[in-house]
Amino acid sequence: MIEDHRDMKKSTMFDLLVLVIRRDLVLAMRRRADVLTTLIFFVMVVSLFPLGVGPEMDMLRKMAAGVLWVAALLSSMLSLGRLFSADYLDGTLEQMMLAPQSLSMLVLGKMAAHWMVSGLPLVMLAPVLGLQFDMPVREIGVLIAGLLLGTPILSMVGAIGAALTLGLRGGGVLLSLLVLPLCIPVLIFGAGAVEAVSSGLPIASHLSLLGALLVLSLVFTPWVTAQALRISME
Repeated sequence: MIEDHRDMKKSTMFDLLVLVIRRDLVLAMRRRADVLTTLIFFVMVVSLFPLGVGPEMDMLRKMAAGVLWVAALLSSMLSLGRLFSADYLDGTLEQMMLAPQSLSMLVLGKMAAHWMVSGLPLVMLAPVLGLQFDMPVREIGVLIAGLLLGTPILSMVGAIGAALTLGLRGGGVLLSLLVLPLCIPVLIFGAGAVEAVSSGLPIASHLSLLGALLVLSLVFTPWVTAQALRISME
């Protein structure tokens, strides 16, 4: 009897998570221009560096990982301001806070949807853009692995800043000031993994640290973001 109740509670929480993700994905598809803006910005930032630096392949290969990671970070920042703003303006966020379901689970669903819309496409575009820098296949593989581990962290950490700056005038600048310093470790470990491959060093430590940061973010950021939303709505 108790086990059945626990199974029902787990399935209900999972269904809630899926429902929030599906809702946010449908809304994102209705605002395709916002999604395309993030992708176009990512492509433009990465593509402009080879034009500015020149055709020196050795230099391009050395800077490739850093350029791609910085571009991914800046691109994810573009869409963070819209993570809660639409729900805040139409009153949906207030209803979510009054609902009997866990606000942390609702926030986790919104984080996952944000990553699927803004982070996952960047991971898929990265191999193509890496060819502009003449990156070897192995380095591209490590870059993809690092982005798969790191971009969800950017979405989850960014959600905290988006919640804290919700409804503030000029919140975009404040959001950048709050989020960018917290994302520096992800940037260092992600780019460091690719650099380790090019230097013939082991990459397990860099990817393991990214994995540890991802687990910590999954555990703590939904709860912290939920508390930040309650503070912003008061």
